Amino acid sequence: QVQLVESGGGLVQAGGSLRLSCAASGRTFSRYAMGWFRQAPGKEREFVAAISWSGGSTYYADSVKGRFTISRDNAKNTMYLQMNVLKPEDTAVYYCAADTRGRLFFSGTYYSSEAQYDYWGQGTQVTVSS
Repeated sequence: QVQLVESGGGLVQAGGSLRLSCAASGRTFSRYAMGWFRQAPGKEREFVAAISWSGGSTYYADSVKGRFTISRDNAKNTMYLQMNVLKPEDTAVYYCAADTRGRLFFSGTYYSSEAQYDYWGQGTQVTVSS
C-alpha cells in the first residue's frame, strides 16, 4: 500500500510562486514514475507534469511548460512541483499520483494519462488571485 500526501498549496497573487510537495510512504519510492494533475472547479482533472523513477526524464503540459518544474528526491521519498509566474487559470486542486507497477520505460505522453497511475493523493488547493 502506498500513501501520498500533498502539501504546499495556498493563496498567492498572480505572478507569484508556490512549491508543492508530495510525500510518499509504503513501497520503494524510487521504483515508480510520478505525476501531478489538477482539477479546477467545474472542469475535468487534467495532466500537469510527470517524472521518471530517477528524475532524469520529465514531461509537461503545454499550459505549464516553462513556468512549472517537477522534481523528486528519492532519498526523502518526496516529489515536488515548483510553480512560478502563476496565473489565475492555475487555480485548482493539485493531485500527485504514482505508478507503482514497475514499468520498464518512461514516456511522457503515456504518463499524461490518469489511467497509468494506481495511487493518488487527496489533493492540495492552489488559488491564484488576479
